[in-house]
Amino acid sequence: MSFAPIMSPANLVQLLVLAALWGASFLFIRVGVPEFGVAPLMALRVGIGALFLIAMLIARRPVRDSIATLRERAFALLIVGILNSAAPFCLFAYAELTLSAGVTSVINATTPLFGALVAFIWLRDRLTTPRTIGMAIGFAGVMILVWNQIATPQAGDPAAGLLAAAAALAASALYGVAGNFTKKYLTGVDALTVATGSMIGATLVLLPIAVATWPAAPVSATAWEAVLALGIACTGVAYFVYFHLVAVAGPARAMTVTFVIPVFGILWGALFIGEQVSLAMLGGCAVVLAGTALATGVLKRVPGWRRRAPARCE
Repeated sequence: MSFAPIMSPANLVQLLVLAALWGASFLFIRVGVPEFGVAPLMALRVGIGALFLIAMLIARRPVRDSIATLRERAFALLIVGILNSAAPFCLFAYAELTLSAGVTSVINATTPLFGALVAFIWLRDRLTTPRTIGMAIGFAGVMILVWNQIATPQAGDPAAGLLAAAAALAASALYGVAGNFTKKYLTGVDALTVATGSMIGATLVLLPIAVATWPAAPVSATAWEAVLALGIACTGVAYFVYFHLVAVAGPARAMTVTFVIPVFGILWGALFIGEQVSLAMLGGCAVVLAGTALATGVLKRVPGWRRRAPARCE
């Protein structure tokens, strides 16, 4: 059994902070979406995040260079903004009208599975037997989670639960497509510029929809606090931490945050809004993470599975 290299203590702390912030995003969505609605909540999130990232971009490089890069890559950045922010954020918000924050955060952990699948189909990346098994295991874990959500007496309409789970899976799939699109069309553009440009694009796409669907009833202070936390902490600050981690530890290690986010998603939901955590939910989470570890190559082999050596000719 082989694992990715261990991070330094400082990098590990940064990874945990990032996971805590992104795990908290599911809590804040769960709190804010019933009052704001899907599009207004997410438009505010990406808008606040865009402002934060623009300030970071200006602080780190000459303004002229930043503007020139954003103009040259405007269309590709707009596509990434739709695939990586506008659409998946809205799908997750829709899902959390029904699903718990904890379960939605676990479904989000399937993003690398979709990334590997899209890379295999689109970019012809090699898909080994352990990675294929990992995908099957990961999606089986999602089915365990979804069944646990819709089979409980308090679950309500099973069809709504299935539709919400499908929305969360579609969001994770879009993340996988966005990652591969970025690799194909934005290679060579630094990560901060990609994030800033894509967040601006997401804001432009969601703004008219948010205006058209703005809630008629007054929004509570709690919901406003949730959206500010989403935009500032879970988007702006989280991206800053992520880019720093990519710079000092490398993108492969930074991406291992995917495995830690569900822990915080479940924890924050249980601590702050009283979400129940069942053994079936924890089991499904473990299965999803094990499958994701195999599919992404963090875990190199299936325990107990060995490739047969080719027969020797005498």
